[in-house]
Parts: sequence; structure tokens; C-alpha cells
Amino acid sequence: MRHIIARRVAPAIIAMELLAVPAVLYAQSKPAAAVTKAYKPKLTAWGEPDLRGSWPIDFLNGVPLQRDPKYGDRAQLTDAEYTESLKKQQGLQARYDNDDKAGKIGRGHWDEAGDANRQTSLIVEPANGRLPAMTEEGKRRSALMRSSWARNQPFDAPTDFDTWDRCITRGLPASMLPMHYNNGIRVWQSPGIVAIELEMVHETRIIPTDGKSPAVPRQISNWMGESRGHWENGNTLVVETTNFKPGPSATNAGTVNSPPDNKTPVSESARYTERFTMTGPDTVNYRATWNDPVVFTQPWTVSFDWRRNEKYGMFEYACHEGDVQIRNFITSSRAQRNGGQKTAAK
Repeated sequence: MRHIIARRVAPAIIAMELLAVPAVLYAQSKPAAAVTKAYKPKLTAWGEPDLRGSWPIDFLNGVPLQRDPKYGDRAQLTDAEYTESLKKQQGLQARYDNDDKAGKIGRGHWDEAGDANRQTSLIVEPANGRLPAMTEEGKRRSALMRSSWARNQPFDAPTDFDTWDRCITRGLPASMLPMHYNNGIRVWQSPGIVAIELEMVHETRIIPTDGKSPAVPRQISNWMGESRGHWENGNTLVVETTNFKPGPSATNAGTVNSPPDNKTPVSESARYTERFTMTGPDTVNYRATWNDPVVFTQPWTVSFDWRRNEKYGMFEYACHEGDVQIRNFITSSRAQRNGGQKTAAK
């Protein structure tokens, strides 16, 4: 395992909705692109739409970032395809109980299986549900990136590992996408401020929404960028994030059908535009566009629904306790290249 994590172990009880007929489930997994904007949520005491609460996206595990080319431009599964997806997710949900019966702690305790879903991909634009091609500069920058997820790469220094390996950050957009564990998202609000707490890598995004916080000079950059928000239509939080510091990968191997090597560059010109639209008291549509003209030939957009779940427990993200894993990777890599002779990392 690449990361030693004190994580939330979700019970592997197959929810009753997974046992329902596909027609009922289809009604619960409507196309994410079909956003109902007429809903007017309750307001906070200071008059802003109330987004506060727990919105884990663990149920989305299994929805791929990129669409299988066999689906073409089709954003939703057919009834027959959905039935197959349902069977697959039921099998994954049962792994926890299967591990317990076998007296072991395996992937069933580690990976959090999601629910069956009609979406063929998280990406909705381009229409084929695929990441657009990289520019030549994007390819050049990608080739320079280092990560423990890159195959056949030696390790000699901490810089041979990405920011996720080093338990620093997943960066954006990756931090807002589902993966196979630690999917907790909690939203906090105070007058003129929205805070988005992330279970993975214990980060909290602080987003001014009152229009009073001046733009940060371009020379000041962060791996998570600088965010500014505003409210639209009485139900939508719009967040614009710029001032990105290159380093993290824009995509993450933990999200199904993402590029596997965590080598999707982020440039200084990247802009992330997010729209959090409340579509009901317990539902939010999340739609976000990543525009990095240095790296990609065109922008790409993801869209999916959030569900409120106040029973979800967020746990400490103790990524590699004792801070020894990077040293162990380096020592092992050197030993492998030295014919088994151990060379300690400095």
C-alpha cells in the first residue's frame, strides 16, 4: 500500500436501494447535467444560501473520470448496461463482509465501493467524456514530473515523489473528485466566507464570498490556488480559483479511469471554475471546468451530484505516520539498483 492511512472504514451492508429494480434506481441517478435551478434553499441567519453540512462523495466511487470510448458521446447507461453495473457494485460492496468471514483485512476494508450510477463518466465536456489532448508544452511538462505511481522510476530524493505521495496535497481539481477512500467533504459557512473541509489530506479551502477580499497578486501562488466566490440565483455558489503553483497533478490515480501516473501538469495559467447548485434540501449539483491552456488543447468539465449524509464520520488523515515511508522507498530503490546492497537515504 502506498499510503498508510487512519481511514474511515465504511460498513459493507448493501443498501436497500441497491436491491431495488433498475427503474427505481434510475430515478435516483438522473443525469448530472440536468440541473434543476428553481429550488430555493433555506438561508443562513445572515441571508446567504445555506450549504452547511456533510456531503461525502463516496457513493460515486466506480464512476470513471473518463468515459469508455465504446459509449461515444452517450452520457448515460442503458437499462441493460446499468443492470450489469448494479451487479458489479453489489459484488464490490460485499467485499467487506467477505474479508470478515475469511478472517482478514484486505481490499474490502481498504476500498470504499460506490453505488451503481447511470453516468458513463464524470467528465461531461468534451462530449466524448474524455480528457482533451495535451499541448506539446503539456507533454513536455508531464515528462518532467515524478511520482511513485510512475512505472520503473527510481527514487533518490523527496522530489522524486509527488505531493500526494508526500502527504502535502492532492491539488485541484483532483481534491474535489471521488476516489477509493477518504471521500468526506464538509461545508462550513460564516458571513462572507465558505470553508470546504476535505477528509483526504486534511485540507480546508477558505473561500471569501463577500467581494471585499482583493485579488491576490499573480506572484503569490499556492498548490490549491487562490479562490474567490459569489452567489447566483439564490441557490448557486460560484467559485473561481487562480494563482496555481505547479507541482501537484491535476488528475489523480485514485479516481477511476484517470491517467495512471499522476503526471498531469498544472500551469500558472490554470483557472478552475466551480458551481455548487443546491437542487434540493439534501442534494447539490457540482459542475466544474478546468481551463489550463498551457497544458490542454481545450477546457474540460466534470458534473455530478452530491448527497447530504450527516452520519458520515471524517477521520484523521495520518498519511504515513512516523514520516518514514519516503525514506524507505528511497532505500529500497537504491538497494534494488545496487544488486540488493542497502544504501541508506540521507
